[in-house]
Amino acid sequence: MRFEFYHAGLDNVSKLSVDGTVSNSFHFSHWEGNQTPDEVKADTSTEIALNLVASPNKQKLTHGVGLATNNHFDTDGVLSVWTVLNGERALDLRGQLIPAAEAGDFSEFSTENGVRASIVIQGSDQASPNNETGSPLAAYLAGKEINDDAEAYELVLPEVERVLRNTGEYESLWRSGWEAIANAIESFEKGKSTVEEHHHAHLSLITLAPEVFSPSGFNPTRHAAPYTAISHYARGQIFLIATPFRDGWIYRVDYPYYSWAETVVRPEVKRHDFAGLISRLNQIEQNRDGRWKLDNSEMTSVVKFLDASTSAASRLRPDELVSLMQAELLSKTTARV
Repeated sequence: MRFEFYHAGLDNVSKLSVDGTVSNSFHFSHWEGNQTPDEVKADTSTEIALNLVASPNKQKLTHGVGLATNNHFDTDGVLSVWTVLNGERALDLRGQLIPAAEAGDFSEFSTENGVRASIVIQGSDQASPNNETGSPLAAYLAGKEINDDAEAYELVLPEVERVLRNTGEYESLWRSGWEAIANAIESFEKGKSTVEEHHHAHLSLITLAPEVFSPSGFNPTRHAAPYTAISHYARGQIFLIATPFRDGWIYRVDYPYYSWAETVVRPEVKRHDFAGLISRLNQIEQNRDGRWKLDNSEMTSVVKFLDASTSAASRLRPDELVSLMQAELLSKTTARV
């Protein structure tokens, strides 16, 4: 098996599409619209790849094709490609591969080393689609920033096993990203940040302490919420994330990060039409410098309160917003029944 990063020259070539989905290929992917064989489907593409290399039907499943490709660079993509290239010997690292893939694609905290390995490969933005910093590992190996995904694969793939087996050796690459996650985890452990579950509406109210942002120089109006910590504690299918700020609250509504993918174990998350809720919120909002808006600029974002260019502080209290959201979500559930 060999790997070639996807380019138009491969369009008419039979290949295995590992993680991403491209034309004229046999899919081993959790991306929406995939045609992955049912017998190997799993929540991450890395686990799909592990199921493939362990299968007694591998030759039939791959149709004898010896070329694997992917069309983007991230932790799950790298690990699923590495697994397919290494075959059955990758199975010895199953316990390290899957947690790293879950950290990278779903911002989940399965193991400390899984999160750290993902930071080494993908960067501390984890599941963010707007990670402009590139791979820390690729930059370290090349001695310069790498912005080309194909080149990043060439640099990183030979190093994957060492990263997974000896993650501590790469501390200089994961330390700062890990500390931000650890600070957020500690805030939840100490009860400064909290999760309040509203089970009937499948809604989690996550209240973040301001210090989750401030010690690292983050600002809730400009930086993403700490999703790895949130996913470790919240169990709902929609998250209302609130952070006290000045004379109000910074709000964003998100789906769990795994919800963008086709999953087997993790439940399917229904997308909701919040247009009516947005209209109601703007009617009662007292801060007229901002507006409640539908927002899909990030993979899982749904609703934000924004001024002209960035997040703004709403005057609505979290309990008011929870009450309105519960009514909206439960009314849709009742209507479906």
